[in-house]
Amino acid sequence: MRVLVTGGAGFIGSHVVDALRARGHEPVVYDVRDDPGADVRDPAAVARALAGVDAVCHQAAMVGLGDGVADAAEYVSHNDLGTAVLLSAMAGAGVRRLVLAGSMVVYGEGRYECPAHGVVRPGPRAEAALAAGRFEPDCPACGAELTPGLVAEDAPADPRNVYATTKLAQEHLSAAWARCTGGTAVSLRYHNVYGPRMPRDTPYAGVASFFRSALERGEPPRVFEDGRQRRDFVHVRDVAAANVTALEAGAAPGTLTAYNTGSGEPHTVGDLARALATAHGGPEPLVTGEYRLGDVRHITADSSRLRTELGWKPEVGFTEGMREFTRVR
Repeated sequence: MRVLVTGGAGFIGSHVVDALRARGHEPVVYDVRDDPGADVRDPAAVARALAGVDAVCHQAAMVGLGDGVADAAEYVSHNDLGTAVLLSAMAGAGVRRLVLAGSMVVYGEGRYECPAHGVVRPGPRAEAALAAGRFEPDCPACGAELTPGLVAEDAPADPRNVYATTKLAQEHLSAAWARCTGGTAVSLRYHNVYGPRMPRDTPYAGVASFFRSALERGEPPRVFEDGRQRRDFVHVRDVAAANVTALEAGAAPGTLTAYNTGSGEPHTVGDLARALATAHGGPEPLVTGEYRLGDVRHITADSSRLRTELGWKPEVGFTEGMREFTRVR
């Protein structure tokens, strides 16, 4: 297949390009890093890029937590307007296969169970509680301590910041496109992706990149909250492989199918900092108690659907991936 990869010069997109090429496909990179005119919001430029294309892997996006609502228009422009322009052009060009870079942020907080009330969905954490060092969400019904678990794809969406909201809107737009055109759409809800070519020292870099940069300066990684917040750190090559697998498998026409895309091995942010410090040879992490409003406490998802339905499985283990991450840029 000839596959247009929006954001194909970026961190994840460049690995998707490599994985497509390795499987015998013909990737076409569309990215403002390579060509300032390759803006996914430009209908004419996108239409030209789609000529002769069989499918699209849509990786282009403005990423990060977002700064309250001050940058909401910019996030919506890049992520949602850009996706709408792309989908409209795909409809006109007769391109009927899409793999979307989704995100686990659409869930908000992860899955929690209360001893008395079963599965519950706590609301956003209050700033007063965070400032007092109370990081764990309580049961919204009785205030009891909760047990975190794995989120499945059928969990209600509950985006907690502007970026998360735009990622959910991308899915809704893609679902509407699929219904209107009979196309197939897959959203891979990425977890915390890390690995070679990860951005560094920018507002959009992931926590693994910030920790590595600190270690390279001889400084301890600064771990927010108490370091016990749970995430799923998945290697970028595994994510790229998931894109190719989803592209080749397709999906039911006229629908969008979402798949959680993670390693299946939850780790705490403290685990991440310690693994990187060990691989680098120190210094040891510093747990600061700092926090960011809009961050969720625990978000780890069940990725078994992707394994069962499409036969994908992650290949890079946590310890191996951390060692490589300290060596390879």
